[in-house]
Amino acid sequence: MSFLGDSLGLVALLLYVEGATGAALAVALLLLAGDFTPGLFGAFAGAIGDRFDLKRVMVSCDLVQGALVVVMAVVLPPLPVLLVLVAVRSITAQVFQASSRSAVPALVKDEELEAANSALGAGTNGLEAVGPLIAAALFLITDVRGILLIDAATFFVSAVLLSRLPKMPKAELSGHSLLKDARDGLGYIWRTKAIRVIGLGFFAVVAFSGVDDVAMVFLGKDELHGSDSAAAILYAGVGIGLVTGFALLAKYATRFSMPALMVTGFAVSSIGNLFTGLAWAIWAALAFQVIRGLGIAGVDVGINTHLQRVVPPHLRSRVFGNLYGAIGLAAGISYVFGGLLLQHTNARVTFVAAGVGGLLATTATALGVRRSAGGEREPRVRR
Repeated sequence: MSFLGDSLGLVALLLYVEGATGAALAVALLLLAGDFTPGLFGAFAGAIGDRFDLKRVMVSCDLVQGALVVVMAVVLPPLPVLLVLVAVRSITAQVFQASSRSAVPALVKDEELEAANSALGAGTNGLEAVGPLIAAALFLITDVRGILLIDAATFFVSAVLLSRLPKMPKAELSGHSLLKDARDGLGYIWRTKAIRVIGLGFFAVVAFSGVDDVAMVFLGKDELHGSDSAAAILYAGVGIGLVTGFALLAKYATRFSMPALMVTGFAVSSIGNLFTGLAWAIWAALAFQVIRGLGIAGVDVGINTHLQRVVPPHLRSRVFGNLYGAIGLAAGISYVFGGLLLQHTNARVTFVAAGVGGLLATTATALGVRRSAGGEREPRVRR
């Protein structure tokens, strides 16, 4: 509910900022406030989940996000104030994400983690991907303010649903300050080679591949000579792949080791970008983006399930907070440097470079995972 609403809200805010300022820089600042800023606070976001009751943290995060979006909808503030509100809401969302991923092992049996993470991925990444299509339909009957109020309502509904979760084990209080807990979380990741390799590999792949969001419209309209609607359809490819991938993984993921699934996902998503840059028609580019979505689904299930199994419960939220915080930073880097590459070359070159870079990062990650396999081996689970 909340991820779908958040996707609707992002479309509404992008259109509001573009209409109010007419400046591409303002739109870029909005994206950076939503994606890049939370990454700076990932260590603290995860530490909160490891200090307090996870259910209360998630419910509180949804209530805070809903209240912030209500303020945005009612006031429709000027850009500087809006950027602050978006940044605060995004940091709150970072706390929610770390806590929600950490909570999954307390809610399902170990042998059900793959299916649970597949379902969670479909409900977050999957619905987030179709949000823009729903937003387009809603704009036929309401305006920016109306869509933002719908976004706020999804957070409140989500809070009610989460309040019905069963009790989860209480956090083991460290007795340290929040700053010390955040530092301990970073220290654990850096000392644990297997976790460090996964984090660095994920960061590198996203740093190369995140630019596809920027380059897609130029590929569709300039290189492939498509219409506005044809270019827009290309953005649906990843969503189709995600939904399909999560459905398949819910049934078949247990046949793979999770590190292998993660590395395969890195490779498949990078290959999808590489061949998108070589596509000869809109339908071909769409097909390759569907393949990219399948790969991203594998990455999501593989990484989350593996970390839920090997990371100690009292550090889990901190690991997820740092991991997804770093991914936000990687996306911001990709927007900036990928945008510069796009400006000086074209969309085909940008996609091919993203794909080749992603495959190089995948190879390095695979080698690192293989060398560190003995240190943090995934528990054997009876199927």
